[in-house]
Amino acid sequence: MTRLSPAGLGLRLAVGVAIALFLALVGLPLVALIVRVAPGELIRRLGDPIVLAALRLSLITSLIATAVVVTLGLPVAYVLATREFRGKRLLEVCLDLPMVLPPTVAGLALLLAFGRAGLLGGALGALGVSVPFTTLAVIIAQAFMAAPFFVAPTRAAFGSVDQRYLDAARTLRASEAHRFARVMLPLAAPSIVAAAAMACARALGEFGATITFAGNLPGRTQTMPLAVYVALEGDLGAAVAMSLLLVVTSVGLLLALRSGGQGFFMSRAPARRR
Repeated sequence: MTRLSPAGLGLRLAVGVAIALFLALVGLPLVALIVRVAPGELIRRLGDPIVLAALRLSLITSLIATAVVVTLGLPVAYVLATREFRGKRLLEVCLDLPMVLPPTVAGLALLLAFGRAGLLGGALGALGVSVPFTTLAVIIAQAFMAAPFFVAPTRAAFGSVDQRYLDAARTLRASEAHRFARVMLPLAAPSIVAAAAMACARALGEFGATITFAGNLPGRTQTMPLAVYVALEGDLGAAVAMSLLLVVTSVGLLLALRSGGQGFFMSRAPARRR
């Protein structure tokens, strides 16, 4: 049996303490939610029309926002991973900016872009379209805040694909579109699915940009995070129950997207020779 030196024992102890503190930081708040509400109370709150409306709106808007982010973000991530061009670093900074912007600042920026007096307000008004304080505004706010959580990991996934597979497809005269669809996309799929799950979870939990840009209208723009905020002012039990429900929904969504999505794409990945 190998005997550790005092330095080795000290390192193990430091690592153990760091892990314990980290688990406490992440886990204790979740445990506090779980032990605060009884299962019966959670089920009773689930039948509340306001909770159901907020949960339904959150799920619908976050899934639509994720679909928008994935559809528009895939080509952006592909270009960033495979091309060098002037202004690329500036574009990367702009794409990552929503991750570090205060959500209320992001909401204000969206309001100044799509509001009646915003940059596109006149054009949208001429078409009879009003974006702020609508369900569409919720989707835009969620997509804006969630986009970096998809684009950055997807770009890294495309960049990590083994170049040998692409070169082999190129020698077979496969077009760039064919190499992307049949080689790069299946090989990068696990990371892409994980990125989509993170983006969806971020959209589901969006608060600041939503309340600033879309308001807090029950049944129209009041998502679950906003409903929790309102409940905190007068009904702590309802706020705790909805928070736990949101945690459970987020966990279920992440698990479903990661396990189901990875299996779907990996079944289409090119087989590697032994």
